[in-house]
Amino acid sequence: MEIAIIAHDGKKADMVQFLNKNKELLLQHHIKLIATGTTGSKAEQVGFKVKKMLSGPQGGDAQIAGRVAEGKTKMVLFFKDPLSSHPHEADVNMLIRVCDVHNIPLATNAATAQLLLLGITAV
Repeated sequence: MEIAIIAHDGKKADMVQFLNKNKELLLQHHIKLIATGTTGSKAEQVGFKVKKMLSGPQGGDAQIAGRVAEGKTKMVLFFKDPLSSHPHEADVNMLIRVCDVHNIPLATNAATAQLLLLGITAV
């Protein structure tokens, strides 16, 4: 299963912490990670294998939305920072819309992401 990981700058450390906490589960279920550029680099620094797209503001959110639309990405974990503005908000909204159109689970915070990952183990 391919899961996309994305995190706004203020949430990248939270994403890395989340990945480390769930490393065993991700490995056990042979999860393939894709990510926007900087988030992917942060995940690689702590030992995860990640297919990196462009950074979010340069089109990485749109690339991931394309993979969702093609049926390649089965889940999106997007740790959004609700306390800051983002110049590529239109791309973020487009990704959320594509997930809704294609019925793809999308988590925007660690609590929801944890529930989605636990759902994988229940299958």
